[in-house]
Amino acid sequence: MKATNQTLMHQMHISMQDIERRKQLLGLTDQELAALASIGGIVAPILDTMVDEFYENQTSIPEIATLIGDLDTLKRLQRAQHQYLLDLFSGRYDSAYVNNRLRIGLVHKRIGVEPKLYLSAVHTLKTMLFSLIRRTFNDVEQCHGIVNTLEKLFMFDTTLVVETYVWSLISEVKVSREKMEQYAHTLEFRAQEMEELSQRDPLTGLLNVRHLSSMLTSILYTAQRNLDPVTVVFIDINDFKKINDEQGHPKGDQVLQTVAEAIKSVARLDDHCFRYGGDEFCLVLPGCTELHVQSSFIPRLLETVEEMESGLSLSIGVRQTDHISGYIDAMTLVQQADAEMYLVKKQYKASQGEVS
Repeated sequence: MKATNQTLMHQMHISMQDIERRKQLLGLTDQELAALASIGGIVAPILDTMVDEFYENQTSIPEIATLIGDLDTLKRLQRAQHQYLLDLFSGRYDSAYVNNRLRIGLVHKRIGVEPKLYLSAVHTLKTMLFSLIRRTFNDVEQCHGIVNTLEKLFMFDTTLVVETYVWSLISEVKVSREKMEQYAHTLEFRAQEMEELSQRDPLTGLLNVRHLSSMLTSILYTAQRNLDPVTVVFIDINDFKKINDEQGHPKGDQVLQTVAEAIKSVARLDDHCFRYGGDEFCLVLPGCTELHVQSSFIPRLLETVEEMESGLSLSIGVRQTDHISGYIDAMTLVQQADAEMYLVKKQYKASQGEVS
């Protein structure tokens, strides 16, 4: 539920049972409160003068005068203070009374009144009010009873106000923590995003070659534990220089992107596809055999490339390592796949009547 749909009592989890318990702890009885309410009519007409004196005292303190700031604010505070004093003698100490006390604390906290300033103001107000009571009532015993009850009621009110300060601070800390957690999550997401971008070739979206060695080494380590094969596929685009020279580099970039998209479309989720450099690509296929690559992967790749760019051809070298023949290190495996690709490239050039 939104905070704006709840009273401060509900937000702070203060029940009427809790309020009654607080009165009991202070020894604040219904008889005392009723006696206080019975003199409200006598005290009310003389409160205005006391409120004026109170704020004359408070505005002489530079810190408080700065917080009040202007005449309109001072008048609003005087009206609120007058109502507060009337409430002390109202005889109604219910949830509305408690919520008003809590709001006083919240307003003071929000405008920056420190607890020491609030508590000193309460002390000043009590001193003035008790002096007023003693001047108004001649009966010493009655006067003592009124002051004693007011002392308890001020303490009751002060605990509510101070509790609101604490609750507000805790709420601010909670909000700040949530903001920090959200910020940290955003930073983590951005860091992951940047890490992902740093691993990708910006033109093709394939993995960057600088991560090939470490990634392949890790894959080979896992394969050795599980006795799985690992196959590396090395790809070169035929006549790529001719494409650049005759059709321009934008066309060459388009061809690179076409081959990259074809590779992505036929690769499995577990495969790792790199742009090796220039017009060369290197694919690492964990758990895949050379036989499967030659019989299934390459035909599908060539078919996809032909569909996307008719007449475009590739030279492809394949090399497998496994526990039967003995695992070889990452870069040796890449170099052997590259050598296989070079042999295929020679055959292609020969078929085109070119000299390698």
